[in-house]
Amino acid sequence: MVLGIIGGTLGYRILRYLSPGTTGNNDYTAYIERSKLEVFFGPRVWDELQGKVVIDYGCESGIEVIEVARRGARRVIGIDIRESALVGARCAAEQAGVSDRCIFTTRTDEKADVIMTFDAFEHFADPAAELRKMRRLLKKGGYIIASFGPTWYHPLGGHGFSIFPWAHLVFSEKAILRWYGEFSKDGATQFSEISGGLSQMTIRHFEKTVAQSEFRFASFEAVPIRKLRPFANRLTREFTTAIVKCRLVPRSERITD
Repeated sequence: MVLGIIGGTLGYRILRYLSPGTTGNNDYTAYIERSKLEVFFGPRVWDELQGKVVIDYGCESGIEVIEVARRGARRVIGIDIRESALVGARCAAEQAGVSDRCIFTTRTDEKADVIMTFDAFEHFADPAAELRKMRRLLKKGGYIIASFGPTWYHPLGGHGFSIFPWAHLVFSEKAILRWYGEFSKDGATQFSEISGGLSQMTIRHFEKTVAQSEFRFASFEAVPIRKLRPFANRLTREFTTAIVKCRLVPRSERITD
């Protein structure tokens, strides 16, 4: 697929016409009244985290932190770069009665038995650097459970910029950011600079990043988009994958799943 085939003033004007004043497809309802952890990793995950020190790397509003604390983790540390998100997370933990077992911070030196990270790798500006940080935060025998998506070639892989399927690939980055600049105040001139970041993470790039890191895959699955499942295979997975989920273990240690 050719990328960014409509650019310049034409691309900007089409985007402005199709979606004036806002990006589209910002749907955050998929996991309302559902546990993201359990959907991705099954009900056994609660036994796995019981009594453990857990870090949620990129915790946002702290939903998973609170859930893991409720399910019996000894201590849960939520990390996010946005202090505004952490303020809300602390209030939510207090209301849920688990603030004695949760901490929310922009950084920590405390080591964890398990690091979990959800919907974050597609936003990290430097995913390799984040993996190095995670390695330093793991106890001996520790590991990462991760899931993220949509990846870049998913029909909605541009997140809010995908005002129709693959729109983020049809329009040039420059045209998209010009349109985005009309209603955003972050001054972004490229996808990586938008609020929350957007790294254009593909499955191939993620696998390469892990291969060059101190981790290896204990398990890996590219979960197909339900309606595209009949067409999903190794050749088409960049365009047919809904989310990626995996377990990462340090190369120097062996962890059994």
